[in-house]
Amino acid sequence: MKNYIFLILAIFLFSNGTLAQLKAVKYKDGNQVLNGFKILPSKKKNANPGILILPAWKGIDKVSKDIATDLAHLGYHAFIADIYGEGNYPQNNTEAGQKAGYYKTNYKEYQNRITLALKQLITAGADPDNIVVIGYCFGGTGALEAARGHLNVKGVVSFHGGLAKDPSRAVEPITAKVLICHGADDPIESKEEIAAFQQEMQDTKADWQMIYYSNAVHSFTNPESGNDNSKGAAYNPTAAKRAFEHLKLFLNEVLRK
Repeated sequence: MKNYIFLILAIFLFSNGTLAQLKAVKYKDGNQVLNGFKILPSKKKNANPGILILPAWKGIDKVSKDIATDLAHLGYHAFIADIYGEGNYPQNNTEAGQKAGYYKTNYKEYQNRITLALKQLITAGADPDNIVVIGYCFGGTGALEAARGHLNVKGVVSFHGGLAKDPSRAVEPITAKVLICHGADDPIESKEEIAAFQQEMQDTKADWQMIYYSNAVHSFTNPESGNDNSKGAAYNPTAAKRAFEHLKLFLNEVLRK
C-alpha cells in the first residue's frame, strides 16, 4: 500500500513538472522564421490567462526564460516572442542597439511581430481576451507599443523599458491598463522623455501607474548586468523582487482567473 501511494505521488509530481517546461516554437512572418518559446501553466486556471513576454535588446535570454517559468508556476500560459527572427540575432551591444533602434523607429513592424507572437500564445491555450504583455528594456518599449497599437490585451507592463515615442504620432485613447516599473536612477530615460510619457498617459486617458525603485538603474531585473550602478545598468535584487511582486498584483487585478 505504501509503495502504491509513493507511485501515485511520483506520477502526480512528474505530470505537474512536465507541464511547466519551456518548448521551442517555430512560426513565421512571411518568409522570416521566428523562434519563440511557450510554456503551459503548472496549475490550471479556468479562464486561461496568458502572458506574452518581450525580451530585451539582445533577444530571448535567460531572464525571459526564467520569468516565463515563474509565471507558469503561478498558473499562466506564457509565450516568449522572437522579434528579430532567425539569422538576425545581435552578437554584441552595438548590433543590439541598431536592431532595437530599427523596430523602435518602425513601430508598425514591431507591433506586427508582437501580434504574431500573441497568436502563438493563443494557439498554445491562452484566452484571446485575457492576456497581458510584459517586456524588459527594448521589450518594455514593445509592451507600450502593444497598448499604443490597440492590440487586444488587458494590460501591459514595462520593466526599465524605453518610454519615448515620436511626438508627431497621433494621440489616441489607450484602453489597456499600464504599469511602468522604473529605476529611480536610470540614466537611459531622460527627464524630458519621462515627462513626455506621463503627459501621453494623461492625454490618452490611460489607466496607468509608474513605480520608481530607489538605488536602481537600467536593467535592474537582470542578474547578468553586474552590480556597478555607475555603469548605468546593474542588477538590484531588492528592486527586482519588488517589481515582481508589483507584477503579480497587476496580473491579479487585470486578468480573469
